[in-house]
Amino acid sequence: MTTTPLLHDAKVYLVGGAVRDALLGLPAGDHDHVVVGASVQAMLDAGFRQVGRDFPVFLHPRTGEEYALARTERKSARGHAGFVVHADPSVTLEDDLRRRDFTLNAIARDADGVLVDPFGGVHDIEARVLRHVGEAFVEDPLRVLRAARFMARFAPLGFAVAPETLALMRQMTASGELADLVPERVWQELAKALRSASPAAFLRTLRDADALRAVLPEVDALYGVPQRAEYHPEVDTGTHVELVCDMAARLAPGDDLVGYAALCHDLGKALTPADTLPAHVMHEQRGVAPVIAMSERLKVPAEHRDVAVLSCREHLNVHRLDELKPATVHEVIARCDGFRKPKRIDRLATVCEADKRGRTGLSEAPYPQADRLRRLHAAAMAVRSDHIAAQGVTGPAFGEALRKARIAAITEARG
Repeated sequence: MTTTPLLHDAKVYLVGGAVRDALLGLPAGDHDHVVVGASVQAMLDAGFRQVGRDFPVFLHPRTGEEYALARTERKSARGHAGFVVHADPSVTLEDDLRRRDFTLNAIARDADGVLVDPFGGVHDIEARVLRHVGEAFVEDPLRVLRAARFMARFAPLGFAVAPETLALMRQMTASGELADLVPERVWQELAKALRSASPAAFLRTLRDADALRAVLPEVDALYGVPQRAEYHPEVDTGTHVELVCDMAARLAPGDDLVGYAALCHDLGKALTPADTLPAHVMHEQRGVAPVIAMSERLKVPAEHRDVAVLSCREHLNVHRLDELKPATVHEVIARCDGFRKPKRIDRLATVCEADKRGRTGLSEAPYPQADRLRRLHAAAMAVRSDHIAAQGVTGPAFGEALRKARIAAITEARG
């Protein structure tokens, strides 16, 4: 407990992720505070600026850190937003902590470093358990995704979901309320998971909760689909996508664009005719439609969608890069709009490397195609269009001359 010079009669606590991460020995993120014993007017009078629309959240006038009045929540309708919030000076710290999702997020710390831990969060952190605070957990369907997203971050530290929490998550899935989630919130949780160390843990947790089919049905459909063991020792396509997502997180840490393309690259394998399994001829073409459908449903950013589509469509071409003619390499780059948007080629190379190394026993396998593609692309990019223009070439002939010059550069760079 502490007071701030601006709030003489209130008690202020550090709460949430900053306390949790300190206990885990992780770098501190945002510092959020809960204020007990103050009113909205008292906060305004002390110079805090109110920013919360649905509940009283304020920014400190000097530090800009968030301070929220202690509050309770009561379920009033279906969905993530269906709550009535109550905040006044009578709400206690324990009341506020009780409404939180997981015990590791329901720990407060006062200015003297003393922890307030009414729900055993410290013990669960030490035991590496993700456990819900109380039965009110089931009232917010977004918490199913939050649990999976926390596992994407904390599974590498040895965390597991408590069995009773997983049972509640399955109950929430069965209720059908996940269908009420706003697409933007689903994407927000997915993007955070893709930026984490183990996106595969996000997928596995949702599957364990029977929720992946409700949230990402195109991905869920990959599980149980076999692949040729000589290329995919893990055989199961869903398992392969898990491995690819984790490899993408390793190769491009924190990059949810690469992560999303990795997640989507093999969606076409769910559409392979059963009589051709375990071969997946034309899966890269079949995958484009579900990539677009999933991207539009989740309202993912346009560049995420476009890089996911080109990664799905072109990844086999990159795998066999050494077999392609220079003109075909140029066509691949052009189809990706790689001359106007050069970062796409680097990301495509990374996704393809994640695909190749995201297989059982192949995590350390070399993938020279990635750097070769980057090198050939750089050679083509180095062609100066102004040199062609200086020769007096204009109109359609200019485009053809530029294409031939780029193909020649690719040929020379290949050696």
